[in-house]
Formats: sequence, C-alpha cells, structure tokens
Amino acid sequence: MKKLLLIDGNSLVHRAYWALPPLTTGSGVPTNAVFGFLNMLLKLLEEEKPDLVAVAFDAGRPQYRLELYPEYKGHRPKTPDDLRPQFPLVKEVLEALRIARCELEGYEGDDIIGTLVERARTEGGIRSLIVTGDKDSLQLIDEQTEVLLCRKGISDLERYNFENLTEKTGLQPAQMLDLKGLMGDSSDNIPGVPGVGEKTALKLLQQYGSLENLYQNIGEIAGKLKEKLLQGRELAFMSRDLARIRRDVPLAFSWEELRRRQPDYPRLQEMLTKLEFKTLLKRFGDTTSAEIEVRAEEPAVVPGSEADWQRLLAGAREAGYLVVGYNPYGSGDARFKIEEFWLAAEQGELAFPLTRERVQTLVGLGLPVITYDVKTLNWGLSNALGQAVWLNPAGDLLLARYLLDPGKKQEPPAGSLLKAWEQAREQLEARDLTHLLTEVEQPLAELLFRMERTGIRVDAGELEQMGQELQAAIQRLTGEIYQLAGEEFNLNSPKQLGEILFNKLGLPVLKKTKTGFSTSAEVLEELALHHPIVEKILEYRQLAKLQSTYIAGLQQLLGADGLIHTTFNQAVTATGRLSSTEPNLQNIPVRLELGRRIRKAFRPLEPGHKLLSADYSQIELRILAHFSGDPELVAAFRHGEDIHTKTASQVFGVPREAVTREMRRAAKAVNFGIVYGLSDFGLARDLKISRTEARAYIESYFRQYPGVKDYINQTIARAKEQGYVTTLLGRRRYLPDLFSSNRNVRAFGERTAVNTPIQGTAADIMKVAMLKADAALKRTGLKARMLLQVHDELIFDVPAEEVREVARVLREAMDTAVQLTVPLEVEVKAGDNWYDMSQLEV
Repeated sequence: MKKLLLIDGNSLVHRAYWALPPLTTGSGVPTNAVFGFLNMLLKLLEEEKPDLVAVAFDAGRPQYRLELYPEYKGHRPKTPDDLRPQFPLVKEVLEALRIARCELEGYEGDDIIGTLVERARTEGGIRSLIVTGDKDSLQLIDEQTEVLLCRKGISDLERYNFENLTEKTGLQPAQMLDLKGLMGDSSDNIPGVPGVGEKTALKLLQQYGSLENLYQNIGEIAGKLKEKLLQGRELAFMSRDLARIRRDVPLAFSWEELRRRQPDYPRLQEMLTKLEFKTLLKRFGDTTSAEIEVRAEEPAVVPGSEADWQRLLAGAREAGYLVVGYNPYGSGDARFKIEEFWLAAEQGELAFPLTRERVQTLVGLGLPVITYDVKTLNWGLSNALGQAVWLNPAGDLLLARYLLDPGKKQEPPAGSLLKAWEQAREQLEARDLTHLLTEVEQPLAELLFRMERTGIRVDAGELEQMGQELQAAIQRLTGEIYQLAGEEFNLNSPKQLGEILFNKLGLPVLKKTKTGFSTSAEVLEELALHHPIVEKILEYRQLAKLQSTYIAGLQQLLGADGLIHTTFNQAVTATGRLSSTEPNLQNIPVRLELGRRIRKAFRPLEPGHKLLSADYSQIELRILAHFSGDPELVAAFRHGEDIHTKTASQVFGVPREAVTREMRRAAKAVNFGIVYGLSDFGLARDLKISRTEARAYIESYFRQYPGVKDYINQTIARAKEQGYVTTLLGRRRYLPDLFSSNRNVRAFGERTAVNTPIQGTAADIMKVAMLKADAALKRTGLKARMLLQVHDELIFDVPAEEVREVARVLREAMDTAVQLTVPLEVEVKAGDNWYDMSQLEV
C-alpha cells in the first residue's frame, strides 16, 4: 500500500517561525521560518519515505465558515511583518523540490488535507500521514490515516493512529468534533458552550458518546451544567460544524501529480544560495546528474508470500546468515518504526510486513545479519516487538562503506544489498580494514544501541533556572552592545551588524559577501582586538546558541520520564570520531562557565547512584609523542611531567618554577595548536598577541621538539605520495585537497593530513576503550552502565557503593586500550551531576 505524506503548510511554517530565533540573509531577508520548515520537511521525507507528498496551504478567506459564523478566527493577531514574505519563499523551495503544493481560493489547508485523505481512502487504497500542529486533524484518523502532531517547536512530534487515539485522548475520531462543539477553540475563536471546559466536555462525551445523545438525555443532568448546556445548545452544534474538516473540496488533481520526485537540482541550488542556507547547500550542492540517476533507482522489492518466507528462512539456516533490508532507510532519528523489511532472494528482494511474529521468528533463528545500518534495524525490530532485541551483524554495509571512504556521505544501496555488501567486503580486505569493521565498529554498534535505549536523566528545574540566568545575561550583554554601538539594532541581522561595525565604528573590512559585509565568527575573532564591542557580540552569539540549542533544545527532547535519549552516529565524521544528535552533546561549549554549567542538569538514573566520568588526559598530545618519537616529548609523558609547564619553560627560556599562569596558558595553546596546524595568525588571535610574538613561540617550540617538525613534514610528504593518511589502527582518510591548484585549499589539505592521524587515532582508542570497559563491567558483575561518550570522556551511572571499584576497573581497561610508547592516563571523577564532580584517587 502506497503512503501519502500530507503537510499542513500554514501550521508548520508558523511553528517554524516561532520556534527559531530571527534569521536573515545578508541583505536582510527574513528566513527563519523557511529554514525551520525546510529542515523539518527534509527530515520527514527521509524518515517516512512516502510515495506521494503534498503540502496544503490556506488560500483567501474561508467563506464557508465565515458565512456560518462571521467572527470565526476574528481575534487572531496580524501575521508578523517578517513572517509574511517567507510564505512565497517556502512555496518557491517546494517548487524546486518538485513537491506538490495544494491550495484553493476560499478553503483552508485543513479542508484540502481532508479531501485528499478521503480520496486516498476511497479511490487509491493509500495510507495517509498528516503532519500538523492542529488537533482538529485528529478527526480524520481511521485505519488508513495517522497524524503526526507537533506538540512543541518543530521537532517534538507525537504520532496518533486508530489504535492509540482512544488511549491518548479517551475519544474516538468522530468524537473529536463533539469535543470542539462543547469546549470550543480559543485559537480559532470557536465559541463552544460558554462555561464548559475540556475536562467537563470529555466527561460528558465519555458518558453520552455524542452531542446528539447528550441533548437527548439532557434530563439526566442537573444544576448549573444543565442550564449552560441548554442555553448553549445552538452554539454547540454550530461550533461542531465550524470545526468539521471538509472532505469535498472541488480540488482537481491526479495521483501522478503528487508522486514523489527527484528535486530540480539546479533550481534548488539557486534557491538555497539565495537564502544563504550553507549547510543545506552542502547537502545538495555537490550532487551530479549521475548520482541523481543512481539515487532515483528503487531496489527490486516485491511482496513475498508465506511460502517465500518459509523458503528464505530455510535458505538462511543453511547459509548461516540472513540478508535483511528494511524501509525506510537512513532516518535522522534511529528510533523510528520500520514498517516493512525484505530478505534477499535469487530473483531480488522479497518484502514482508514487520509483525511481532515475524520479528520473534528472526530472533529465534539466532543468525547474524547482513544489512545496512544494523543499529537502526535493531531499533525497528525492538520497537515492533516491544522489547530490546539485537541481531548481530555478519556485515554492516553502512559501516563498511564508511571505513572505505569516511569523507563521503553514505547512501543506502539502490540495487542488491547482498551484492553491494560482497563488493564492500572485498575492498575492506584489500585495504586491510576488515579488523576495524569486525572488531571495533560492528561490536560498538551494539554498545551504542544499549546506551541510546538507557538514556540519561536531566533535571527540568535546573534547565529552567539556567535558562533564566542565560536570558538575563543575554539582556545584559545586549544593553552593553547597544551602549557601545550608540544605538539599538537587530543583533541577529548580519546586514545591520555590518552597518554598525564597518560604517559607523569604522572597523577594517576583512571580507565581503555578495550581499554585503561578512560578520562570520572567523571575521569577528580577527576584529576582537580592534573594538570591545566585537568581544561582546561573540559572547552574545555563544549565549544565544546556548539558550536556543541547549536549554530550549534539551527541554524539547526531555521525555515524560525525565530522560533524554541521544542518537550516536558512527558514520558521519571524517576522522572516525562519534557524533551525536537530538541532542548534540559533543558541542556543549565548555569553555564558557555558563556552557559548562549545563552539565549540572545531567543526573544519575536512580536515587543512591552517582555519575562517574572517565576522561583521557591530553590524549592527542600523547599520540603526537608516539607518532613523532620526539625524545623530549616522550620523556615528559613517561616521567609524568606537566607538559604545558615544560613547554612554557623551554619556549620562554625560564626555569619551570618561574613559569607563570599566562606562560603556561600560552604554551598550552601552542601544544594543542600544533596538532591542528595552528598558524601564527591563529595563535596571535587566540592569545591576543602580535603575529611576530606568535611566530616566535612556534619557532621556539619546534627548536625544542624537532621530532614534531620532522613528523609533520614526513606525514605531509607521505600523504601526497599515497593520497591518504592512516590512524594507528589503519583507518584511512583520503585527501584530494592535497592536489588542489588553489593554494588555500592545498594548505587546508596539509593541515588535515597532520591532524587526522592524531584525531583519528584518538577516536580509535576511545572506541576500543568503550568496548574494553563494557566487557570489564560485564565480567566483574558490576551494575554500572555506560551512558554517554563525549570527546575523550565516558560517563557512567554507578551505584554509590560501587564507585571506587568501578573507577579501578575502568582505569585499568582504558589505560590498556592500546599500547603507545607513552602511557595513557585516565582521570576519574564522580558526583551527583555531570558538573559537580570530585576526582577519585584509585
């Protein structure tokens, strides 16, 4: 059965506008609603994999309802001035995406959706999924129609269907109209029965079933309620008619017009460029026509019979593995519902509905699976079964392809899954990468699956308090910026900010865009020494990001159980590091005290438990010492010296006891900067010193550690010869930038060649450490659970009485994850939250 995705355009554009902070192009065109709507749309297309798509919009005044009740929606505020011009932009983007837009003068988007749902049900035998922020759509639910309701912002969606509607609301779909008839709807100015609220209306409907039956039995009701109901009888039935979604709009369309198509890529790129959506432009911008063609191909999947099912299971038992594909592929959120899956057969793939019984059969076989993204597959199987299950991977095509080319965006195979896996397996063997897949990445997927399901507790009250503090700090900073600027302006408008900085204050123009002055973070950091306003603007941006991305973001993702379940991504970063989404816990800006304090909201899972942090100390510098073999650097780590004090002593030519705090800070910047290919300009900016001083620091560093300089030169030379660099465990990253004719691009490639083996090896070590730590906890029978991995740190939930024993076990496991020429060192801390932690001596 085909799937139709129906989007309430007006509802979601409005929600995107209010959910996101102001956003404008360089020329001042507001775009926050367009950006939010587009991101939500792309996520829905990726996760739901519809066959047909339509976005419905209101058009003109709703004549039918205004004739019935002239005050309908009469008290709604005027559309904000910076939202109105965004509707045409949304519609332009939809045209570029080649997604059907449906509207008809005199009708609301709800009525368009109601008509399409009715025709899908009666004409096409099509399943419908409605996405909206309006509860009125719940009346459309039936066995073939579901509703994804936006509860808060644009990312908190709740799925309603025929099975769960009564459980969630206490009512059947038809009764949703009777509910509106009784209680009304203030947002649409639907009056309802005066004095009857939701609680009373629900109670009456649960007792009498419908408006008609309620008024037929009005004699059973006594007192003031009876009086209110009798006086409001006409309003009740009129309100119900106002809320009724029409299913008979004279809409001319064919199902072919609603079929999901490939975007008009040139037009889409033009639109995204105009809107300055750089991240989305990267997503679509490099697409060649050949890639589009391949992506458009659909796997040869046909429905399988019960006889096919039994035959394929028998074949799997004989082969010793299952080849399992599933639909949809590649969700942004791995915790979604898989609706069908398929097994490989000689003539192609045969599809079967995903039922509890079929999942139980697959699990009962106990066979490993060849699939694409084993973690997502197991999430889908677990959701279908109602409990956690794990089918071990015989081969994960997603992880295999990621190891083969980590810089490439991974896509599901458009042809045979088994054939694609066989090709990838041969390439892994040829490049000596099989061990990384089978011993690290695939076992890690199961550990990450458990961590995602466990989640971590977050204190809502603490978040609220921090949000208030951040808001106060943002208001204070805003006032200070206005004072320094001599006037008020829109801090979130690059155009207005550029006018203040470059025209009014006369700061040097470092970079221009097509639409005006550049006010990027890179530009502002370089300007920080020129005027105190710049530092405050940078701080304002950091605080605004903390407020919107972390405080508001965490609040939206917090479940009723007080837990947050992030998604760990194994196949995203080019260096091999893990990333996380919803929420992204890797990017909490810990350099700011307010950023660090966000961690205070993260708590143990249960009373009487502690959070325990195990953090690798200076792991990248230790890896640099290992790779470079520099005698001074190696000796410092072997003897347990403070590497920053040692470097400061040598760079500044003073005894170690004479090293000041500022000297150590500068040495620390140099030590870590070398790993990232820091230039004298970058160091000067970070330390607020002259480029001459910065250059002298770097030259002095290389004189003290000549082995590091040699390592850098040799690594770049080897990378140019091979075209790639490798980590300690053999992970590869290909570097085409090294061969660019553009000097700046080539220089970036050289910095990447130096940094990737170090960062990638740190990622390798962390992944091995996670597996060793998990195995050690299982082996010792301790109850501690791994919750998070962030940068070089692991977070565990630990019963208070186990803290010291867990710390000892973890330190031993992590210290011995790999063997370097210098020792690895792990700092272990514990506390009642992720912020207030005390170091443990074990």
